[in-house]
Amino acid sequence: MAQIYEYYVRETVVTFELDDVPADVMAARALRVQQAGRPWLVIEADGVVQGFAYAAPFRDRTAYEHSVETSVYLDRSALRQGLGRTIYQAVLDRLADSDVHAAVALVALPNTGSEALHERLGFVHTGTLREVGRKFDQWIDVAYWQLTLDE
Repeated sequence: MAQIYEYYVRETVVTFELDDVPADVMAARALRVQQAGRPWLVIEADGVVQGFAYAAPFRDRTAYEHSVETSVYLDRSALRQGLGRTIYQAVLDRLADSDVHAAVALVALPNTGSEALHERLGFVHTGTLREVGRKFDQWIDVAYWQLTLDE
């Protein structure tokens, strides 16, 4: 997972992290999400991890306990094969059987692939925050996408 994520940290504005995340830190993040009772899943092909997706607590305040922030990352070789949709849907299916009311995704712009994926999965664009991130000497907008799970 850390190797997959490394590409996004070093080469893209998809994540706002600026430094590589070591494997032990990535594993600790996954464990924290799972200990919070939320899914962190990986997708494999021939025993090789092709991507991961998860639903982390949205914010620390108690009133947010029924909302999660979702993310998905795929190895570059696994893009546009339907794996992102498959693993993301698996996360959403697990959330549907839980106490989660809302899934929120933050998408750094532009990212037409991620926006299309969220739209296909039923998320609705709920707003855009202008120039809230800075990476590679550029200001980056972030779009919020939301899915209500218990309607």
